[in-house]
Amino acid sequence: MAGGLVEAKVVHDGAAVRNVVASTFGLAGDLPSLVTTGCGLRVPYAMTSARPDRVTRLACREHARREHLRFSEDVERLSRMAGSAISPAQGKLAAERHRDLARRFSDAGD
Repeated sequence: MAGGLVEAKVVHDGAAVRNVVASTFGLAGDLPSLVTTGCGLRVPYAMTSARPDRVTRLACREHARREHLRFSEDVERLSRMAGSAISPAQGKLAAERHRDLARRFSDAGD
């Protein structure tokens, strides 16, 4: 089942955050040994994946789809606010990327 599950915080993938911190500050924290999945299981981090083609559990795919759609709405809305760090055009691109990921999680089981 390795890679068959998705971490509950799929949009805020721990490995991606870790890579940003490492490249920005030269620090590399350890990844957690256990994480909660989108379907509520506690499993070793190595059993999870943020890639739609690697997630086999339906409940995890549905969770990832919902999270990416929710995030796409949030980023697009926030990018239109005065003083936003990203422009509406950048927000739209990011939102489109997450909508595409949501679609790919829907299609992953087909």
